[in-house]
Amino acid sequence: KERLINAGKIKESKSLAKIKLDEIPCDLPPNWKWIKLNDLSIKIHYGYTASANHDLKDIRLLRITDIQDNKVNWQSVPGCEIKEKDIPQYLLSNNDILIARTGGTVGKSYLVENINVNAVFASYLIRVVPSKNIYVNYLKLFIESPLYWKQLYEKCSGTGQPNVNGTALSNLLLTLPPLAEQYRIVKKIDFLMAQCDELEKLRAKCDKKRLIVHSAARDRLLNPKDDQSAKEAWDFIRNNFSDLYSVKENVKELRKAILQLAVMGKLVPQDPNDKSASELLKEIEAEKEKLIKAGKMKKSKSLPDIKLDEIPYEIPKNWQWIRLGDIGDFINGDRGKNYPNKEEYVDEGIAWINTGHIKPDGSLNKDTMYFITREKFNKLGSGKIETGDLVYCLRGATFGKTAIINQYKEGAIASSLMIIRPFSTIFNRYLYQYLISPIGRSQIFIFDNGSAQPNLSANSVRLYVYPLPPLPEQHRIVAKVDQLMTLCDKLEQQIDQSTNKQTDLLNAIMSKI
Repeated sequence: KERLINAGKIKESKSLAKIKLDEIPCDLPPNWKWIKLNDLSIKIHYGYTASANHDLKDIRLLRITDIQDNKVNWQSVPGCEIKEKDIPQYLLSNNDILIARTGGTVGKSYLVENINVNAVFASYLIRVVPSKNIYVNYLKLFIESPLYWKQLYEKCSGTGQPNVNGTALSNLLLTLPPLAEQYRIVKKIDFLMAQCDELEKLRAKCDKKRLIVHSAARDRLLNPKDDQSAKEAWDFIRNNFSDLYSVKENVKELRKAILQLAVMGKLVPQDPNDKSASELLKEIEAEKEKLIKAGKMKKSKSLPDIKLDEIPYEIPKNWQWIRLGDIGDFINGDRGKNYPNKEEYVDEGIAWINTGHIKPDGSLNKDTMYFITREKFNKLGSGKIETGDLVYCLRGATFGKTAIINQYKEGAIASSLMIIRPFSTIFNRYLYQYLISPIGRSQIFIFDNGSAQPNLSANSVRLYVYPLPPLPEQHRIVAKVDQLMTLCDKLEQQIDQSTNKQTDLLNAIMSKI
């Protein structure tokens, strides 16, 4: 550094404050030393301010977006206009290290290697030119270490836009081993990272096998040839439970299987004392007639009989296949001139529900809820909810998304939703479980209009085939599903805890090396 200063090739930098004892994070071997990044650098400086121009090729302008996974495709890097006299100051060379200094990529780094073009670097990057007396690959390892990132985040200025400057980088603490040991460290790290890559491949291979085995066991469970085949499938899952459910993907599939078994009548035993579904259907018809006479719902068109080829599987004898439209009232939102626009939303008022408010667990997100005034609500001709209703998405990528209305006594729905208001003889939570089950989801794609924008109508949803159990069994099914979904939650927590334990164990081992 002194020789370069004397030769006028670099400027003398300000002396940095000495490292204090309370700044030192840990003890080092006797032949190592704590230093600052500036001690190893010939210079640390900002990049060139210019606009990228893909028509120019003589001098390329490397930007942070050109750096992906520690690699640069130099042929795709755009050029820029730069004065001849400025080129030497910014021209990149092998072994330069570039660090992003602002925005979401702050701290991201790149070691220049095998550069085969003339290139300068953009102003949002800082270049560190290391001394030739340090192994640059060791320095790059430091710039990917937790110690580097911890210091970087502490030194970032600005709350809205993270930012680090050359002075802050110059003052970063790092460890300096003897040069020969730097080479040994990098060689060892490369070896260990290769081992990690192999472990990751093996883990992915094992997880893939688990998924395949689980998929086969689940299919046997859902589509048994006979009772013996179903029992064997259950036995296999039970005997291999800990292996099969050590990955979250299988737990997700288990949730689907539970819901499918629920609506197949295979999750809880049938009770011969229950009124059959055919008797329940008579009660439903009586309730419907009463509501029509009272003017509380409109008489709808008769639904077609269910054909044999529409029935996806056998159900218990005291169940019955019906159309979904038989079990409640189906109500579209008001899509006329009184439809609220965003400018009419208010901070407090009556809930205005859209698809984005439906959470994965079937509840509504009250924190993000929109509201309209009482006056606006009163002008709406339809689409007004009642407690216990279900709302169902009819359009877009999330069609079929479903929620039960428990949080609000009043509210209205956006045009992408419809209301399903089950009769009192239908347990709304069993209906919800049907709609999110594989059979319920499959109905969507039977009746989707097939356009580029997925779309359903209330009339097509009424045509879904629906497995109707006796009312007491609906309640038993829901209770059992709730119990098993709690088990699934615990399984996922155990997987997370197991991963955390493995990480803690690795950290403990590494701290002893």
